[in-house]
Order: sequence, then C-alpha cells, then structure tokens
Amino acid sequence: MVNPDDFVIARKRKKYKFALFANSSLCFEFDEWQHQSADVVEIGAGNGLFVVELATRHPGQQFVALDVKGDRLQRGAREAEARGLANVRFVRARADQVSELFSHGSLQQLWLTFSDPFPRKHSAGRRLTNPRFLAMYRELLADEGALYIKHDNRDFFHWSLERLVEVKWRVDELSFNLHESSLDDDYKILTSYEQRWLEEGLVTNFARARKQ
Repeated sequence: MVNPDDFVIARKRKKYKFALFANSSLCFEFDEWQHQSADVVEIGAGNGLFVVELATRHPGQQFVALDVKGDRLQRGAREAEARGLANVRFVRARADQVSELFSHGSLQQLWLTFSDPFPRKHSAGRRLTNPRFLAMYRELLADEGALYIKHDNRDFFHWSLERLVEVKWRVDELSFNLHESSLDDDYKILTSYEQRWLEEGLVTNFARARKQ
C-alpha cells in the first residue's frame, strides 16, 4: 500500500534531500563529527562530487567534503555510496568552523574550489582567502601540506594571490588556464560549477600554496 506521506515528501524536494543527508552513514552534522581524521578537505564543497572523484582515485587517503548546505552534500554522498567508497565523508558546517573539526597540523591538502568571491569591497572579510581564513588553514595543515585554489573569477583569484603573498605563503604551482596547462590531472577534475563555466567560455585559474 502506498503511503500518502511519501508524496508530501517528494513534493518538498529540499526536505527530501535533507532526509537523504540525515539517513546516510557518510554524512555528519558539525556536532556529530568529533575530530575524526582526514587527509584531504574541500571547504565549500557544494555537492561534493569533486572530492568523490579524488577519493576514487586515491583509496589510501581519507577525504572530507564540507559545506553549509546538507541538501547539496547528499548528492555526493549518494554517489560515494554507489561507488562503494569508504574513504570519503560529508560534513555540514560553516567554513569558519573548520578549525573545530580537525586537529592542528593533521591535513595534507585543503581545497577551495570556486568559493563565493563576494565581489563587493565591504564583503572581503567573508572571502575564504582572507587573512583570517589563511591563518586558520596554516594551523590545520601539516608542515608538508598545501592549500589548493581553483576559481573562474580572475579578480578574486588575483586578490587571493595578493593575500597569500601578504601573509607569507609560498605559491609553488600557478596557472591562469588550468586545463591548457601541464599540471597534475587531479587538479583538472571538474566540479559541477566548473563544467558550466567552461561551457560558457571561461577558464579555470589554479594555485597551490604552501606554508613558509
């Protein structure tokens, strides 16, 4: 017998997606995480499919996709489950909570992929490459760890490079057209946003930076 409530849930797609997030063993709320270990974290991961592909390629590492919207993350969780992945998890939290989720010096890679550029000058403090966030990443990364940035907005990307230099990070890989470069294929895994931007003729800017 069909339950009428099923149709109510189906019509309210956002609630349905949050239900999928809540019911996945790969998904965690901020207060459920309790400092589990990770090697690679993507902040502002959206649907998390970028991290899912990284996790598929590198089964010996532990990956986390972090985003404030669980209804987005559930898509990546479903894909990870379909692939049978046990090395990727999805955490619903704000970017400024990342230092409360992982131990200092524990991460090998931090990824920022097409984060909100907050183009208005008065919103610069909300950009994920502002000095406050960069100080947080410095604490989280291991000595040999690195910060990876992918973005289509050239103004935001230039601003981010300036902030990195300002607070003494060392940029050791750089491209203003990633997909025409000879850089590592892992960097060229497409996010959902990136696929759209490339189809519209935009290019991907990329930088890898390390602590000094």
